[in-house]
Amino acid sequence: MRDDETGTWWQQINGEAIQGPLAGRRLNPVEHDELSFSVWKGEQPTGRVLRPDPRFEKGYVPANWEEKIAKFPVVTPAAPGDALPQRELIVGITLNGASKAYPMSKIQQQSPVTDTLGGVPIIIVASEKSVRAFERMVDGKQLDLFAKQSVTPLTLVDTQSGSEWDFSGKCIAGSMNGKKLNKISSLSDYWFDWKTYHPDTLVY
Repeated sequence: MRDDETGTWWQQINGEAIQGPLAGRRLNPVEHDELSFSVWKGEQPTGRVLRPDPRFEKGYVPANWEEKIAKFPVVTPAAPGDALPQRELIVGITLNGASKAYPMSKIQQQSPVTDTLGGVPIIIVASEKSVRAFERMVDGKQLDLFAKQSVTPLTLVDTQSGSEWDFSGKCIAGSMNGKKLNKISSLSDYWFDWKTYHPDTLVY
């Protein structure tokens, strides 16, 4: 990315200025979600939607963007015995200095995925095409959660109390009603990009 004010170039994945007057500075990350509209609308019923500017409609990303991008060559060379294909979609998480890539296909097949990273017990859940990660700790207690079968929208149940949790990490029924799981920052990315900036990454 390039800013108009100074002409500095910024790295997209980590917000670091890599060339120009502000080289070495870093943009502050802002928490965000990559959600389907139905999930977002369910959580934010009074939310507003940005209307496309008709002057630039042709410049918006086409529906087949992923298909087109997949045909482009990958500049980063594959390492011998690389864990994943270069353009494998992953969810990357870094906690306490430890990084790990979770293949999107595994998350969608196994959701929820429970793991421990950097000494932190975590859970990764998929709802439609959306993925979120949370700490599995509430009031100092570690929870074991599983998906409640044949229930829409997604509902998780913890084995410790039998309480039910929604996709936002909030407890909606049971003895922990009103409690909330701490959300963990995650990044949807291609494997080749993630491993470039996290060379010591683990792979789920």
